[in-house]
Amino acid sequence: QARFVESGGGLVQPGGSLRLSCTSSGSAFAYTPMNWVRQAPGKGLEWISFISNNGAWTNYADSVRGRFTVSRDNSKNTLFLEMNSLKPEDTAVYYCGIDRQGTRRGRGTQVTVSS
Repeated sequence: QARFVESGGGLVQPGGSLRLSCTSSGSAFAYTPMNWVRQAPGKGLEWISFISNNGAWTNYADSVRGRFTVSRDNSKNTLFLEMNSLKPEDTAVYYCGIDRQGTRRGRGTQVTVSS
């Protein structure tokens, strides 16, 4: 089974931006719809974004719609999440996975939004 590795997190001030990446070691990435989920401290997993296998369809949770943009480069087996206008409540560990539950997610990447 493919493994995913998330990267690109860090510390950013409110209103700032970050771009997360998720790379896959598998050969089926181009055929796999992908999701981003996150887990804030002390809370459960929250689904935040979906993208179809060819990138034609996307969907977002209300909490991030209009601020986050998901995309993918199937030639590089990589999924992206562009995050703008970040808020303190966006602080979480971010994961990519094959469904809304984050199945097959990696270790995640920490995003901290704080002044």
